[in-house]
Amino acid sequence: MHFLDQAKIYLKSGGGGPGAVSFRREKYIEYGGPDGGRGGKGGDIILVAVQGLNTLIDFRYAQHFKAKRGSHGQGKDKTGAGAPDLVVQVPVGTQVLSEDKEEILADFTEVGQTITFIEGGMGGRGNASYKSSTNRAPRQHQQGEPGEEMWVWLRLKLLADVGLVGLPNAGKSTFINVVSNAQAKVGDYAFTTLVPKLGVVRHRQREFVLADIPGLIEGAADGAGIGDRFLGHIERCRVLIHLIDIAGDDPVEAMRVVQEELIAYGAGLEDKKQLVALNKLDLADEELGKAFADELLAAGADQVFNVSGATGAGVDALMDAVLGYLPDRTSTETNAAEVEEHDEDTAEWSPI
Repeated sequence: MHFLDQAKIYLKSGGGGPGAVSFRREKYIEYGGPDGGRGGKGGDIILVAVQGLNTLIDFRYAQHFKAKRGSHGQGKDKTGAGAPDLVVQVPVGTQVLSEDKEEILADFTEVGQTITFIEGGMGGRGNASYKSSTNRAPRQHQQGEPGEEMWVWLRLKLLADVGLVGLPNAGKSTFINVVSNAQAKVGDYAFTTLVPKLGVVRHRQREFVLADIPGLIEGAADGAGIGDRFLGHIERCRVLIHLIDIAGDDPVEAMRVVQEELIAYGAGLEDKKQLVALNKLDLADEELGKAFADELLAAGADQVFNVSGATGAGVDALMDAVLGYLPDRTSTETNAAEVEEHDEDTAEWSPI
């Protein structure tokens, strides 16, 4: 499945139907008169958040959404039929932004959340409504209010309980494959992960959603590497796992680089609780692991876990710690089975 987290779409509600100009012409009825009914209401544009969607790729191929116009009014004071509303389904976690991206117009954080985004135009008055003692045979009517139209941006921020961050080649893909049902691509080179990846973790009879994002490098906030655009997908996470390669040149420097990129991005990421995990424990001895852990604690880490994504060593202790920061039942737990897998080999994303 292709991954797309930004899309620009055009929305237009339906216009109201015109009112009717009609006069009674009935046998055996002595007095006629105007009987034109008003037009029907135009269709609304309704956005609804649904489960089972984790990408905006559908909006690359369908970008224009136009509701239908209300029907004409009719004689015998009949009001025209209202047009059906147009329902646009979006993934949970979608934000609707103004065309200039300066204002958030809607934010979908729960399954089933529904917003009438643009209302359809009201139907026009028929000539019956203009009848008066001095205007016995009116012929005026209204055309109906036009529908509203606007261009908006959809921006997806995946809903996950736990976010996984780190430098490229920290072993994040291997780690998420071990602890969850994800099938992330693993390779011995930087930027194996090109788009965010979701996995459902089942631990101690609990479930939560773990999000892995592409690796950060120094200068990501200024566009280096893949940049920091995917950090938005962990803004809603309750806790972050900061994975550090124990076989790297300098674990303390690795922690500093990622932490500074989180600070540069903002949005509260720098204040989120972080569990630092020294990964690839199978490539180092216990003494070296303890020494690095002490250095990281001295550099400001709150908790440090020595783990191995390849062998699973230390993973249970880390997952136990994660559960300590999650409520008894997470908001994503009910729908965790709906998390879909993305095909990273053919992944695409929209330009910034």
